[in-house]
Amino acid sequence: MSIPMRKLQDFFGARLQENVRMANYTTSRVGGPALGLVSVNTIAELRDAANALWSLDVPFKLIGSGSNILVSDSGYQGIVLLNHCHNIRINTQEEPPSIYAESGANLSNVARQSALRGLSGLEWAGSVPGSVGGAVYGNAGAFGSDISRSLVSIQALVRGEGEMTLTAEELMFSYRSSILKREPKDLLILSARLKAERSERATAWKALLEMSEKRQANQPTGASTGSTFKNPPGDYAGRLIEAAGLKGMTDGHAQFSGLHANFIVNDGNSSAQEYLKLIRTAQKTVKKKFGVQLELEIELIGDFDEPAKE
Repeated sequence: MSIPMRKLQDFFGARLQENVRMANYTTSRVGGPALGLVSVNTIAELRDAANALWSLDVPFKLIGSGSNILVSDSGYQGIVLLNHCHNIRINTQEEPPSIYAESGANLSNVARQSALRGLSGLEWAGSVPGSVGGAVYGNAGAFGSDISRSLVSIQALVRGEGEMTLTAEELMFSYRSSILKREPKDLLILSARLKAERSERATAWKALLEMSEKRQANQPTGASTGSTFKNPPGDYAGRLIEAAGLKGMTDGHAQFSGLHANFIVNDGNSSAQEYLKLIRTAQKTVKKKFGVQLELEIELIGDFDEPAKE
């Protein structure tokens, strides 16, 4: 489709950056150019930008930290809204205590601020990359917990309908998924309201640090999308990839991490296509050896060339 760039330039002015390389905005450090990128810093800016793009029928993606996505080398034929809406408010005067976080807020920052206020329930997220909106969308989790256990509701913007509140029950959470991810529609998460439990600051902070240290010891640092595959029922994707003999395997500049095989790491010069080749190799090999179909936890954005079948 033809994108009305002149109209977008008129609406966004200097805020619109054109032909922006997405490798600069993703944790994997790969990804070709988006037609345009606009940073939004307030909920009002996010609301106005989304409504303008919808009115012009321009495709767009809202991203926060850029984790859990793999943007193709050919890029994205639409506009990227970079979510910098990061306000956090913690209310310890009500029962149970509540946390309001805008969708662009860093999830680990929310967890750390909560622990410092003597609140428990989000310690698992103390070192989890990603934004609050992304965490809700994909039901992020670690250490046997996930965002669905703390979420009360979200404030969402729906095309043609305006703002509405959706409860945790209405989001129909499942493992690393929500109804928003399973059945995509023109909806944006503006903010989330979370519940917490009262604890002692020292106790909550200690638990957060212990989980963060364990995560850092067992997962690679550096450029990566995060966990590539969902864990299949009763097993672990990393274990299956390692048992299939793929741990440490490389394709060009991408590699199944030698520390945790469910992470594909980029040495700084990888392409999205090299990531995809490793993804398909893992799926094919694990299916053949163990009869398990690995499902992606990350989201593919843009057009990819599927590797030739052997």
